Parts: sequence; structure tokens; C-alpha cells
Amino acid sequence: MAAPTAGITVFGDSETLIDIVAPSPSTPRLDLTRYVDFVRDPAAGAIATFEGTTRDTFEGRRVVELRYEAYVPMAARQIAGVCAAARATWSLRRIAVAHRLGTVPVGEASVFVAASSVHRADALEACRFVIDEIKASVPIWKKEVYEDGEVWKENQEFLDRRPTIAGGGTVRASCCDSTMLTKGEPDGV
Repeated sequence: MAAPTAGITVFGDSETLIDIVAPSPSTPRLDLTRYVDFVRDPAAGAIATFEGTTRDTFEGRRVVELRYEAYVPMAARQIAGVCAAARATWSLRRIAVAHRLGTVPVGEASVFVAASSVHRADALEACRFVIDEIKASVPIWKKEVYEDGEVWKENQEFLDRRPTIAGGGTVRASCCDSTMLTKGEPDGV
């Protein structure tokens, strides 16, 4: 693992690049070209990418910005594990994952995934798997800031997986219109 440079903490090896980008005047946005160039390989016939951006509305509320926080060492280890699982499942040449921390204004990228492979199916499927797994399991927390307030958000992928992780229980609605797992309570309580 390399030390932070220019607001970027870099983890990885010659075939995997993981950047968790800390707020810095010298790195205000993710450098998407850097990640695509990293996964570019003469043996690859395909490069698939996913760019997650801040949208301007959510459920009818005007979004001003997103704010991300993370426990960086754990997040980097978890992302490395996700990339290893993708490599074990699909025939990939290279993978790059970048996630911003701090404030991300509307229209800018929060997360970027790039994967290269000999054939497109492997790159496309791995790219989707990686972003879904990041949202479900990596300790990066998101706050949505609206014109009229703010709220910490749980990703649906995380919520969908909680009953499996916790070993059972009842899933029911909470006061925040999300779901939560409860043990020892009947359905509908």
C-alpha cells in the first residue's frame, strides 16, 4: 500500500488499482482517463466502465451534493477482496476502482469502475459485480444533502443482503422508509 499523494490513497498491484480519493484542491475530481488507461492492455478486446454520479433529485427532493466518509484501510481491503472475487469469477486482464470522499457536487463522479478482458462479456459482468459489491459491503458512508435537509443513506444492496448476513430474522419497515432486521419479533410488528 502506498502512502497518500496529492489527496489520493493508492492500493493495488500491477493488475488492480484501487484509489480512495480524499478531498484535495489538487484532485477535485476523479481522473477517469487515468483508470481507463490503467486497465488498457494489448491482450484485452474490451474495457467496461461504470461511473456513478451525483443526481439532482431523489424521490422528489432536490439534491445539492453528496458527502462521503470512509474507514479507508478497511474500505481498501474490502474493495481488494471484491476485485479478487471478480478475478476468480471472470477472465479479466485489469481492474481499477476509484471512490471519492468528501463533497461531491451534482453531476460529478463519486465512484468509477473499469475492467478489461479479452471478451466483452467478462468485462461487463465483472464491472456490474464490482459496483454492486462495493455498494453492498464496503464501509463508505453517504450523506445526501438536500435543499431542505440532509440524511445518511444506506444502499439498497446493503439492505437487501442484511438478512443473509445476520443469519435470519424478520425484515420490516423502519421509521425512515428503509428496512431493518429484527430478531424475535413476529412479522408486521
